[in-house]
Amino acid sequence: MKTFVVGDIHGRCAQLRRLLDMLPRDESADTLVFLGDLIDRGPDAPGCVDVVLKLSQENPERVVCLRGNHEQMLLEFIEGTANLWITPVTGGERTFEQYVGKSLHITKEQDLDDARREIESSVPSEHLDFLHQLPYYHEDELAIYVHAGLDRTKHPRDTTPQSLLWMRDMEFYKNYKGKPCIFGHTPTPLLPLRGRVGRHGIYISHSAIGIDTGYSITSPLSCLSLPDFALYQAFADGHEEIHHITNFIPDTLRAMQKKAGITGKLPSAIH
Repeated sequence: MKTFVVGDIHGRCAQLRRLLDMLPRDESADTLVFLGDLIDRGPDAPGCVDVVLKLSQENPERVVCLRGNHEQMLLEFIEGTANLWITPVTGGERTFEQYVGKSLHITKEQDLDDARREIESSVPSEHLDFLHQLPYYHEDELAIYVHAGLDRTKHPRDTTPQSLLWMRDMEFYKNYKGKPCIFGHTPTPLLPLRGRVGRHGIYISHSAIGIDTGYSITSPLSCLSLPDFALYQAFADGHEEIHHITNFIPDTLRAMQKKAGITGKLPSAIH
C-alpha cells in the first residue's frame, strides 16, 4: 500500500487532472492525500474543488483532503469574522470571480456585506459543506500530513489549527526529526537552501518534507509517493516529469522501503 500526497493546487485544475492521470494508484489499496489550498490564484478553483470532492465521495476511505489556510480564509470571509481573503496577495478575488461570475470591487462597507452574500450564495452547497468538514491533519503508518507544518515536537492533535494552517518555522524546517511530516503552504524555493537538493524541487531536511513547489508559469504541481519516494510532476506547459528520489530519505521511511523490498533506482521519466 502506498500514500500519494499532492501539494498546494491553487486553482490549477488542468494540471491537477493531468497529475492524477500520471499516478499508478491502486484505488482499492492506496491512499490519496491533498494538503489543502485547492482554491485561489489559479484559473479554475471551482473545478479543483469539484474534482477533489468527487474523488472523496467515490472513495472516502482512501481519499483525504486537508484544510489549507486559503480554504480557512474563504470560510472566515463568508462567516464575517475576517476579511483577509479579499486582499490582493491571497488571490481570493479570482476565486470570487469564478464562483460569482463578476469581478470583486470593494470601496465601502456595504460592498463587503454584498460580497459575502454573493460568494455564499454562489458557491454550491456541496462545495461549502465539503470545505467546512476538511480536517487539519492526517496520519498513517508512513507519515504525518499537514498543510503548513508542526509546532516543533508537538503532535498535530496537540497543535493549534492556526499553526497547522499558517506556521513558517525555520526550526521545524531545519531540525525536525520526528515521524516524517509532509507539508505544503510555503513554496519550496523559500525554504532553507540546504534542504533543496536535486532538480526535482521538493524540500527534504531530516523528517520535514515540503512539496509545495510554487505557483508560477514554470512551477510544477507535485505529488510524492510513499514509501518509495517517487515524485510525479505536471507542468503548465503540458510536460510531465517523474523522479525517483534516493537521497536524504528519512531513516524511518528507508526502513519501510527495505521491508517492502523497494531497492535500486527507478529511471526518471520526462515527457
